[in-house]
Amino acid sequence: MTAVVAGGAGFVGSHLCELLLRRGFRVVCVDNLITGSRRNVSRLSHNNAFRFACSDVTRPISISGRVDVVYHLASPASPKDYLAYPLQTLSANSTGTEALLRLARRKRSIFVLASTSEVYGDPQIHPQRESYWGNVNPVGPRSVYDEAKRYAEAITMAFHRQHGLPVRVARIFNTYRPRMRRSDGRVVPTLINQALTGAPLTIHGTGRQTRSFCYVSDLVEALLRIAGCSEPGPINLGNPQEITLLRLASIIRRLTCSTSTLTFEPYPEDGPRRRRPDIRRARRLLRWAPTVAITEGLVPTIDWFRTKSSPA
Repeated sequence: MTAVVAGGAGFVGSHLCELLLRRGFRVVCVDNLITGSRRNVSRLSHNNAFRFACSDVTRPISISGRVDVVYHLASPASPKDYLAYPLQTLSANSTGTEALLRLARRKRSIFVLASTSEVYGDPQIHPQRESYWGNVNPVGPRSVYDEAKRYAEAITMAFHRQHGLPVRVARIFNTYRPRMRRSDGRVVPTLINQALTGAPLTIHGTGRQTRSFCYVSDLVEALLRIAGCSEPGPINLGNPQEITLLRLASIIRRLTCSTSTLTFEPYPEDGPRRRRPDIRRARRLLRWAPTVAITEGLVPTIDWFRTKSSPA
């Protein structure tokens, strides 16, 4: 079987490429490297079942031969990235989603959209279940990502209803592991990098806001399973274990043996106060639940950051 992974040189995408190869797929990785890195897939280049194409998903995509599944992970995903590339983020999730949907339709493939928990915005219900429509500011600074993903879900479902295209919508919650960029702005690499360098750990707001962190090996297993599910979704994919950012900072300080102090900064506009997925649909439809606890996943993540020479 052949899988196209758009955004395959990114943090999550590169791990998905590796898992697909281990499961016997041929993989075509498509990435324009705006936030991805060739280093993430460099060790796959000698695998005859892997091919890298440096291309932008907003342009017409031509893939020769059979394609069984198209994964769309091509979008800046961290707040720092999508605020730096707002128009590219909107294009990747609008024009890019349509281009990949048309590719899947031509190839009669399954289409898997990597959507996000950000479609729920700053949620007014907790935990977040798939039937919740969200609380999103359509003109705020985060809207370039939130609303782009909401549009991506809408056009994906339109292709499903009008053309009968088999689609799967995965709403991904916070994910972490080695290979994240130190400077990408997400909370886990930021706190780890600060702890390892002795800098103050940055906490926005009071630090009592919560997140639910899923280790990437759990996530990519779910993405593999969702392609084989007959339900179009959406399906939440994440870890339902919820912790405050103060607690996360405390764990990271302990694991790094850091003496860093805490520094508090204003809370970002429209940032969610609580975030935890209801994963009952994933348990029932995919027979999936995350298995890696936060401390268990942070140990190899910290080790990777400790030995990584490049600050990028």
